[in-house]
Amino acid sequence: MELFVSEGNPHCLKVLAALEVTGVQCSVQYVNHEERVVPFLSRPTLPALLLPTGLHLFSSNAICRYLFEVSGQECSEFCNQWLEWEATDLQPALLQALYMAVLQGKGSEVSTVLQGPLKFLDQSLSKGGMPYLTGEAVSVADVVLWAALYPVLSDSSQALGEHKSVNGWFDRVASIHSCLSAAQKVLQGKGLQGMKSYMQRQPAPQSSQGRNTQPCNCNPIEGEEGERAFSEEELEAAILNWSKGLSTSPLATDRQHPILPQEGKRNILVTSALPYVNNVPHLGNIIGCVLSADVFSRYGRLRGWNLLFVCGTDEYGTATENKAREEGLTPQLICDKYHAVHSSIYKWFQIDFDFFGRTTTEKQTEIAQDIFWRLHKNGFLVEDTVEQLRCEQCQRFLADRFVEGICPHCKYPEARGDQCDKCGRLINAVELREPQCKVCRQTPVIRSSKHLFLDLPKLETQLEQWLEKSTSTGDWTTNAKQITRSWLRDGLKPRCITRDLLWGTPVPHPDFKEKVFYVWFDAPIGYLSITANYTDEWEKWWKNPHQVELYNFMAKDNVPFHSVVFPCSLLGAQDNYTLVSHLVATEYLNYEDTKFSKSRGVGVFGDMAKDTGIPADVWRFYLLYVRPEGQDSAFSWADMALKNNSELLNNLGNFINRAGMFVTKFFEGYVPVMELQQEDKKLLALVGWELQQYIQLMDKVKIRDALKHILNISRHGNQYIQVNEPWKNIKGGDTERQRAGTVTGVSVNIACLLSVMLMPYMPEVSQTIRNQLNAPQSCVSTMLQDNGTFVCSLCAGHRIGTVSPLFQKLEADQIEALKKRFGGQQPEDEPSKEKTPQSTASTQPAAVPAPAAAVEVVTVNGVDPEKAKQLTQAVAEQGDKVRALKAQNAEKTVITAEVAKLLDLKKQLALAEGKSPEPAPQKGKKKK
Repeated sequence: MELFVSEGNPHCLKVLAALEVTGVQCSVQYVNHEERVVPFLSRPTLPALLLPTGLHLFSSNAICRYLFEVSGQECSEFCNQWLEWEATDLQPALLQALYMAVLQGKGSEVSTVLQGPLKFLDQSLSKGGMPYLTGEAVSVADVVLWAALYPVLSDSSQALGEHKSVNGWFDRVASIHSCLSAAQKVLQGKGLQGMKSYMQRQPAPQSSQGRNTQPCNCNPIEGEEGERAFSEEELEAAILNWSKGLSTSPLATDRQHPILPQEGKRNILVTSALPYVNNVPHLGNIIGCVLSADVFSRYGRLRGWNLLFVCGTDEYGTATENKAREEGLTPQLICDKYHAVHSSIYKWFQIDFDFFGRTTTEKQTEIAQDIFWRLHKNGFLVEDTVEQLRCEQCQRFLADRFVEGICPHCKYPEARGDQCDKCGRLINAVELREPQCKVCRQTPVIRSSKHLFLDLPKLETQLEQWLEKSTSTGDWTTNAKQITRSWLRDGLKPRCITRDLLWGTPVPHPDFKEKVFYVWFDAPIGYLSITANYTDEWEKWWKNPHQVELYNFMAKDNVPFHSVVFPCSLLGAQDNYTLVSHLVATEYLNYEDTKFSKSRGVGVFGDMAKDTGIPADVWRFYLLYVRPEGQDSAFSWADMALKNNSELLNNLGNFINRAGMFVTKFFEGYVPVMELQQEDKKLLALVGWELQQYIQLMDKVKIRDALKHILNISRHGNQYIQVNEPWKNIKGGDTERQRAGTVTGVSVNIACLLSVMLMPYMPEVSQTIRNQLNAPQSCVSTMLQDNGTFVCSLCAGHRIGTVSPLFQKLEADQIEALKKRFGGQQPEDEPSKEKTPQSTASTQPAAVPAPAAAVEVVTVNGVDPEKAKQLTQAVAEQGDKVRALKAQNAEKTVITAEVAKLLDLKKQLALAEGKSPEPAPQKGKKKK
């Protein structure tokens, strides 16, 4: 990475401070204020950060946030609010103050201009009672605000009034040597006068009076930006792009199968975590994996990348065996049934796989066993006799995710048998306190069994070397990097790759012929075998690391298996495998204020969405709008209706429909002649800028954030129409009629651009818009090729088609009925159902019906069946309450109190069931 800065630029002070505080490795180059670093911007823009991918960041706050994320310090929502406040409220006032103090000699008036923001900041620090803006430690918000205020707060000649809390906070941050070092480099010890050269090149700022001085709590997609200024060069560049017209390059949507890597092209292999076949996916599963991967794949094809998108159902393991037993079918029939269910659901959601396969194939056995023998030959497998949990009631050894208990490290009451969701630590199931079989709720016993282990410690050095390269050059989400670091923090341990099961890929070693591969060794190999079932030339994708970029999409709970276990398997196999370049993980999507539960009828599952009458594209839009990119988010019926009615109907749909209707009504269906004025040129430049932001964000897989810029463009378009009133001008003289024609022609071309930008998000709506506009097919392959340009695709004289509304309003009574329908209820006489083991495609797992064994009462001394039934329900309700509080980021003390209640209820339940409320004695692994 290379950071370009200039002396005297206050924005450069922010990024240098962030760089020094985080310690990120990055070269710094000082250039003059007139240097044009970002190639597609015609005006000088500093600071600018050149990323390893060749892209640039040129917003100072975005650069600071990026540096903190690269260093592993996640930016919280509260942090984001402060950064938004700094950019939209503090900066206008600050720039006005600096202009007055540096260039006008009106230093005495600075205190008046900054009084509002400083007062708000002082009150916030005082009320928060914390040393820094967001907590006990310095965050990116502290560095950005400190650096922004440094020029005025460090100047003793500025009488800014008494702001005790601000002054204390400012001094605490200033005590960090890195911050003062950055200030010295930018201002050269000259204070405000060190900024004179920079300020002389800036336009006179507008007054900031009347602006709100509080951080915005709104969704970032909803915020509108102030008017953006463009230089004459930028306006001319926008006109030049506009006049280029459509290209004649092949359509980005044309695909010839099989798709194979090509020389000279960017070859992208996209995988979505394999959904587990034993149940129906809910909305959280869909957005966390297949839908996110689909949006990026569709976008990549528009960009002209050579891209292959594969997925399939994960079909082996205990969960499939149990589902088969529950439904009275063989495991293979269960796989056949639910593979068809998944395929149907994804087809309705318009998930455009190049190939959707499954893991119960000969190719899976062949490739998994080959990797196994390579690991064995290279000395990366070890034998060990382990103590594992066996359920005597179910008469089987329990797979890790069919055991639940109290985490031995952080005391989280719902830790799984392989990992704790709260602290992220690895767990051997026998280490759990108060373990329970998740099928029948009985306490399992410990038994010994011989297994094979992947020797992760032996591969740790190779893994770390590869991770250093992949995470620094690829687009790994912050949570993916943090979770991976947490696994490496205490050193890796051998990982079992075999299981005492019947349904799975057989272990070919003669000493382990009664065992199958553990699903987390076997399932990721499914990516390879599914590709092999797609094309016999699969190795051109999977054994071609120098030519292929691999993108993995998943929920955060699947990260360690894709960033540690699976890469170690491929590294140990030593067969030139393609490893993940970009690991994209979401947080969890909750349902309203609780979790999805199939058994209790809570939440929308994939096979139910189409029965609501809401189009698939609207579902896609809303799920992507609330995509849990940086933190957990929640599906809300009320919010879905609001976003449909405001963003789709009143904003996007309203603009596109008006643009088309004006052509039909005023110009007999033909696009009119356009004579561009200064106002039109500004709009073209603004739309082009929004398109650039969209491309940069989508390139970085910031799918939710990129959607903001689509909606921004339609907002700009609506305002443009509203200000210019073509419905009035069309009734005037020749000049007015010409103006109406220009506004209509520009608007309908913006609508055409929006149809292309919408293709990854809402493919049916996108096609409908192009059909209504009778848009040339080449518009699809023009707008997003190379770095993206907004061109005139519907020239004067173009005949459009029939225009009609794109969206329908979601009425309050309709939404209320749906909310009630999917709200679920817990019958009084039905025991609580616990969540299913998570698959490779899990995002906030759902609860599933338990087999009949779950409702049988074992009669022993001390058992109180009626009380046990009541307590079972109470435990379930209290568990839901704890999860809801965590999803809402409630106070730690509140959560701790409720967890204590949950643990107490579990002890009461154990007594009512005739069990010991104390943890069973813990035994470790026995070395052979």
